[in-house]
Amino acid sequence: MRGNRKMKGIEKRVLVVMIALVSGLSAFAQTAPKREFRAAWIATVKNIDWPSKPGLTVEDQKAEYRKLLDHHEMTGINAVIVQVRPSADALYYSEKEPWSRYLTGVSGQAPDPYYDPLTFMIDEAHDRGMEFHAWFNPYRALVDFEEMPEDSTNLLYTKPEWFVTYGDRMYFDPGIPEVKSYVTDVIKDVTVRYDIDAVHFDDYFYPYRIWGKEFPDSLSFATYGQDFELEQKDDWRRENVNTVIQMLNDTIKSVKPWVKFGISPFGVWRNIADDPRGSDSDAGQTNYDDLFADVLLWMEEGWIDYVLPQLYLHIDHPKLSYSKVLKWWNEQPFNGHVYVGHASYRIGLEGADSAWQNPSEVPDQIRLSRELENIQGGAYFSAKSMLQNPLGFSDSLRTDLYSTKALIPAMSWLGRKIPTMPDSISAQNEFDGVYLNWQMPDSTAKYVAIYRFEGKETGDFEDPKNILDIQRASTTFYVDKSVQRRKKYTYAVTALSRLYNESKPSKGVMIKVSLKNPKK
Repeated sequence: MRGNRKMKGIEKRVLVVMIALVSGLSAFAQTAPKREFRAAWIATVKNIDWPSKPGLTVEDQKAEYRKLLDHHEMTGINAVIVQVRPSADALYYSEKEPWSRYLTGVSGQAPDPYYDPLTFMIDEAHDRGMEFHAWFNPYRALVDFEEMPEDSTNLLYTKPEWFVTYGDRMYFDPGIPEVKSYVTDVIKDVTVRYDIDAVHFDDYFYPYRIWGKEFPDSLSFATYGQDFELEQKDDWRRENVNTVIQMLNDTIKSVKPWVKFGISPFGVWRNIADDPRGSDSDAGQTNYDDLFADVLLWMEEGWIDYVLPQLYLHIDHPKLSYSKVLKWWNEQPFNGHVYVGHASYRIGLEGADSAWQNPSEVPDQIRLSRELENIQGGAYFSAKSMLQNPLGFSDSLRTDLYSTKALIPAMSWLGRKIPTMPDSISAQNEFDGVYLNWQMPDSTAKYVAIYRFEGKETGDFEDPKNILDIQRASTTFYVDKSVQRRKKYTYAVTALSRLYNESKPSKGVMIKVSLKNPKK
């Protein structure tokens, strides 16, 4: 009897613990938003993500890229941020800069057989309903002296006065006015010629400081910094970057007002110890003081459409806590969008902090971000790490956090036009699923969202569980292969502008599934 009472006591305590665990999980359970930015960075410098190595055949390059996008589509990603100018070179046809060695193995050498990788990459992304953000590195010119360009017409040889060496790399000197104009022209050229959705910069403005070494811009400061005292040199550097950011925003909007301009800075603007407006952090370097990137000014002035701070440390890091710094970004006044950068490459990484051995670390980061009013999504560095599904992270996106489709958050300040809704929708049973057809009266629509509801009527269009798929508006049919026999479904379609402004839904069409036998 005494043993039975002891066992019952243990069972009771176990039950209490289980209830507590379930309650904790329930408290953390969330409904995914209908609109959320979900992006992956695809880095090309040093062949980090794509292509896997220089000199692959064209077909292998295409196959690798499609594999990346297929995986990301499966995990719920709706945007890719692709590095198209890693170091004063191009993964596209350019009359200004050479073909990238990371593509062909030789600087200045075009793909053979010829194709334009940027056109291909944009088309593949749009075919999957993904935005394409063209990622440029504005000032980096050479990442490895063993990779000096072979082409004597390269800017490193024809304009050597534009460049400085810092550490083991070469950079454009941001203080030279011709450099500012040149960088702007390079990005304008891509914006005009390609169907990109956004221009994207990461955290590399002035390079991260090297201990004991000063960035070698004394000559350009003496030449162009006459309005600044020597002790104001950092202010002059910040002004150089500010000028380029404003020039780029003005230029992008002058040629294609709908193209977004986004920045993904280092996670800390300034530490609170150095500025009362700063975050509760103790970062060794900051945007303002070391990279000379005054991101708050760009947000205040409306020079950027989104900011995507790289919060690559874990939730409870003692010096740079993800949760504390994320809340700081959420509280900053900004008429644009705030997204958050996640370090998917650190998940399960050998030798990393123990927090990164926890499969829930990044999923919990996503949940925290969804609790904050002004955080509208995130991005993951980098694509290859997600392909490897570290600690089941990609599975957690696919089956839980991103199990429903999401529309890109709309940017009303870039355009408010709402496309005309699709019409004449019809549905019919076929042997492999339900075939939907409709008409698109508005040629300006970029995508359509296809909704499916169980039963005889349409339901809640704000519930993402009802979004069946998102596809190009030029395709006016869809095959729903996930139906169940004898069930009744109601379908409707909406049109989306390229800025994801959504039309009213079409008239719903109901069908009872009775799949036809294939014709013999």
